[in-house]
Amino acid sequence: MTREEKSQVIQDLTGKLADNPVIYLADISGLNASDTSNLRRACFKANVKLAVVKNTLLAKAMDSSDKDFGELPNVLKGNTSLMMADTGNAPAKVIKAFRKGKQEKPILKGAYVEQEVYVGDDQLDNLVNIKSKEEVIGDIIGLLQSPAKNVISALQSGGGKIHGILQTLSEK
Repeated sequence: MTREEKSQVIQDLTGKLADNPVIYLADISGLNASDTSNLRRACFKANVKLAVVKNTLLAKAMDSSDKDFGELPNVLKGNTSLMMADTGNAPAKVIKAFRKGKQEKPILKGAYVEQEVYVGDDQLDNLVNIKSKEEVIGDIIGLLQSPAKNVISALQSGGGKIHGILQTLSEK
């Protein structure tokens, strides 16, 4: 690979790192062709982009990026695959589901999720439990609707009289 080609790859990787809020580093070495194909298919279904990268080029792209990747450049040893997504827990769910089939791989090396850095395969469960923005918004809306439902049910069960409505609300 020429110096110009390496420079172009680093620029492309830097752009991908800038465009994606969720970046996972995983080791998928040792998977046979069928398993690799199944992993790529699972990533596609979960809207996760999977790419095999050279550690040295990825490290240079991380250095030239505006993001602070903390300890992630230190895990760039051996084979590394880059998993990128818009949802923080999507790659973690893909890895966890793929491992249920008695697979030991992919192994999570580290992740960058919404400006937080996670290092090590032991962080996989924490990453799976991260809620997406949509899930958090849904939880907040549910909490906000609860008091309104109480008032509406009090109005309906109170018989339309002020005394009945106040009594129902005070009981709740």
